[in-house]
Amino acid sequence: MLLLDCTLRDGGYYNNWDFDPDLIQEYLQAMDSLQVDFVEIGFRSLKNEGFKGGVAYSTDSFLNNLHIPKYLTDKIGVMINGSEIADSKTQIFNLTKLFSHKDKSPVTLVRIACHIHEFNNCLPAAKWLKQQGYLVGFNLMQVADQSLEEITHLAQTANDYPIDVLYFADSLGSLNPNQLKDIVIAFKTGWKGALGIHTHDNIGLAVTNSVQAVKYGVTWVDSTVTGMGRGPGNAQTEYTTLALSEYRQSQGNSIKLLELIRKYFKPMKDAYGWGINPFYYLAGQIGIHPTYIQEMLQDQRFNEEDILAVIDFLKTNGGKKFNVNKLKSARHFYSVKPNGNWEPCTLLKDKKVLVIGSGPGVKKYKTAIEDFILQTKPYVIALNTQSNIKQNLIDARAACHPVRMLADYEDHLKLPQPLIAPFSMLPEVVKKSLKDKEILDFGIAMNNQGFKFHQNYCELTSSLVFAYVLAVASSGLANQIILAGFDGFNSEDLRKKEMDQILKTYREHPDALTLKSITPTSYEISVQSVFGFKH
Repeated sequence: MLLLDCTLRDGGYYNNWDFDPDLIQEYLQAMDSLQVDFVEIGFRSLKNEGFKGGVAYSTDSFLNNLHIPKYLTDKIGVMINGSEIADSKTQIFNLTKLFSHKDKSPVTLVRIACHIHEFNNCLPAAKWLKQQGYLVGFNLMQVADQSLEEITHLAQTANDYPIDVLYFADSLGSLNPNQLKDIVIAFKTGWKGALGIHTHDNIGLAVTNSVQAVKYGVTWVDSTVTGMGRGPGNAQTEYTTLALSEYRQSQGNSIKLLELIRKYFKPMKDAYGWGINPFYYLAGQIGIHPTYIQEMLQDQRFNEEDILAVIDFLKTNGGKKFNVNKLKSARHFYSVKPNGNWEPCTLLKDKKVLVIGSGPGVKKYKTAIEDFILQTKPYVIALNTQSNIKQNLIDARAACHPVRMLADYEDHLKLPQPLIAPFSMLPEVVKKSLKDKEILDFGIAMNNQGFKFHQNYCELTSSLVFAYVLAVASSGLANQIILAGFDGFNSEDLRKKEMDQILKTYREHPDALTLKSITPTSYEISVQSVFGFKH
């Protein structure tokens, strides 16, 4: 069997393929010592949007500037995305822009990664690449979505082209060994050449599945150092070489690999966070594309409740293919017609509304805030289960995150205040958990135009509870909104940018109320000291 390491190609999804030159050189030395059969350096692409490092293009000039160890001189591969060559009208033209003849290139192997619907259109590229002297591989993605009969048919189609290895990818990391066996059999029923596998580690089976695939007849296996790759990553090279040692003709020496991991890849893993975790595991179980999880884990705006809520949304709304717009919409939770039976004006009309946030300023200035409440007598709304202020000084609480409410329901049942929430619109499991709670049911709807205030519901551009409470106060015809505990984040934090945008959008509404903060804040809000109201 043959082992192909594609660390830099697949790992580049985390750092825009911008690897330090010293890392690349030491990586090549480690692969040389390990005696892998192929090293897939990176992609080769015509697309140039935004900055990406050298391995995003892996041009011949880039590769010629590397010191490729002697053992690897005929073992360098690159990958191209099928989408760039799927159009029959431009296929040959694009290929000639991407590749010279093998005699003029350090590349030996070219792999084409394509979705099922691109496969037939990409297949003719194999003939052209073969004529140029390259070994040719195809990587079929998301084959788990296909029936076994469809897989066999696709495999049969490949026999008509000069393909050296046909790979399939467990794109969502959802396959177990039994499912894997059936897929391998289906491929081998139709395809008569070498078969390869690329596994993902969503549910922790990447190495296990790779070993099982070899036992079933697969002869090419992908791996990456520490599993670095999109989402949770791939089968780890350091483990795969050990697990497949009895099948490989060359054992190699792993010392340089272990040094490489200690020096470069462990710090990167700590920084970027690839590898299995409960979110990837859950996504793998229900067939959600791992890039959704990767994007959320790298975005400070998504907390644990957000991620679980998005996973639940994607479970029934087509999460198998990554779409950044779908990720944005999934975070807003509410897509149905707004509904509510409580009118905030019954409690808030002409009153000052004090909103208690969750920032550290609440605890730090607790006594002063409580004195302010006693002196000025605003209507006090605390966000979620915030409990630093005395309970008897809080009039109501507000929440609109369905997963957060489910997680906090026991606390809400114990807290004495009514809960302002879009109760009628919540999932049944959340409604059931809060059935014994006094609820002020105020609906919510999402739009892209800005805030809109109605008697029993609101329209927002964000489903953050802060935006929701601004709308509650405005719909309730309050005369002012006072904030405490909205300390904020640093200027580069996406959470601050999101809050600033909410504030900007709110102020653009003609009925927006005056906002002021009585504790320190980094947001663009006028500030008066909570201590200045004592007389």
